[in-house]
Amino acid sequence: MKQRSNLNICVRLLSLVKPLTGHMLLAITLGVIGHLAATFITIIGGAALLNLLGFETPFSLKIMLTLLVVFAILRGVLHYGEQAFNHYIAFSLLALIRDKVFRSLRKLCPAKLEGKEKGNLISIITSDIELLEVFYAHTISPIVIAFLTSLIMTIFIGHFHPSLGVLAALAYLTIGVIIPSIASKLTAKAGIVFRSKSGQLSSFVLDSLRGLPEILQYNVGKKRLQEMNARTDELSKEEERIKKSIGINSALTQAVILLFDITILVLGFHLYIFNQVDFVGLLIPIIALMSSFGPVIALANLGSTLTNTFAAGNRVLNILDDTPVVEELCGNPEINFLGAKAEHVSFAYDGETILSDVTLDIPENKVLGIVGKSGSGKSTFLKLLMRFWDTNKGKILISDTDIKNINTSNLRNMESFVTQETHLFHDSIKNNLLVAKPNATDEEIEAACKKASVHDFILKLPNGYDTPVGELGDTLSGGERQRLGLARAFLHDAPFLLLDEPTSNLDSLNEAVILKSIYEERKDKTVVLVSHRESTMKIADQIYRIKSERKS
Repeated sequence: MKQRSNLNICVRLLSLVKPLTGHMLLAITLGVIGHLAATFITIIGGAALLNLLGFETPFSLKIMLTLLVVFAILRGVLHYGEQAFNHYIAFSLLALIRDKVFRSLRKLCPAKLEGKEKGNLISIITSDIELLEVFYAHTISPIVIAFLTSLIMTIFIGHFHPSLGVLAALAYLTIGVIIPSIASKLTAKAGIVFRSKSGQLSSFVLDSLRGLPEILQYNVGKKRLQEMNARTDELSKEEERIKKSIGINSALTQAVILLFDITILVLGFHLYIFNQVDFVGLLIPIIALMSSFGPVIALANLGSTLTNTFAAGNRVLNILDDTPVVEELCGNPEINFLGAKAEHVSFAYDGETILSDVTLDIPENKVLGIVGKSGSGKSTFLKLLMRFWDTNKGKILISDTDIKNINTSNLRNMESFVTQETHLFHDSIKNNLLVAKPNATDEEIEAACKKASVHDFILKLPNGYDTPVGELGDTLSGGERQRLGLARAFLHDAPFLLLDEPTSNLDSLNEAVILKSIYEERKDKTVVLVSHRESTMKIADQIYRIKSERKS
């Protein structure tokens, strides 16, 4: 996983704000005026006290009391407005980022996501993206607000005496920049470790839930629970380290504030003793500095609280920056299926050779059987035909056109791919079938299910085609899921049908019905059939054997 500096992450996340720049500027404006109103409530209160004591002040007591009421009302209204705009920006951007992440995942799938921990991915697209709300709602505008209010207050305090202004600037710089920078550097690694372990724990829990029947069957629940607790304890220790850092950071911030409060008192009295400021020039700058730390304290606290946010941002950016193995193609002329062929195809995955110099012809309207030992690359060859990966050497042609030059949508429309494991969504049977052809009629759906020998089974269910299948289709058997996968392929009605062990989970009767359907489809379709069963291969017009290239 690529590690970025916090500055790099910050810049990248800021670049996404562009569509909402106007809202951000309005939030900043409201925030600056609101914080100044809060600060000047104390300042005007001090000036009013001086007026009562007989000192000369810029405004009368009546005007100052009126200003106190106005500023108090303004502070509440403006703070609400600032927060409302910041959260509107944050949640709008989170929706935008989720859209970008899902688009990236779609492009990366299936090659880049195969073998990835699903729980970790879920953690990124849920909790990690959600954590970015802290950055967009509580970081961007507070940084600008702190800078502008500190600048204005430095000028205000400095007009009493330049040295007081320099001290104020130094105080704001130390609390708002130096402390959060140090805190961020000290906790950056802890944040990355925490988010990574959190994702790993999510994957472990998801894996345990999916494997619960096996866990119970083999009585390994206690061991699994111990490992889950151990992982949870490790995560808690990482969180404890981060919270300790936050505590130390908060204590340091308060200590530095106290130090600068004492310093301005000493400096102010020094200037007063040597008649460089009057009593008003002594008291008002002290009150002003002590009451104006709010915006920079917020920045000081961000140094530690942003640890998890930047770690989450880094993980999200890793998905957005990842490049797909195969780029989607569009803009070329559409073609019709007129047969396929592989010419001297070689393919390696993670440095391990899977296929080497494979050449075969797949004539139109024929059934081609592919056999070979487990791990010989049969399934991989079908994925290459789908262009889930590109070949390392050689080429695959459809209608005498290299599939690298065929529009992705055109290629997918020409092919139907049935894998060994059929994925069913947590939805009704009908909606699961409509994935293959969204505008299919009920008659088309039933015809496809009859070919897959699953229509009669569906009619016996409580709600027929509207019966929900449960998460991952877990309310159905392996054979029932496999037949629904075949029904999808028949419904898609593509001219090029790729079947990977399509009858492995079926009994002899259902296998015979499905093979008969496949054989009858050959007059309109070209079929590539991968199977270990001799009975399945009886319908093949030609059988091709792939030799294993894997090292034993």
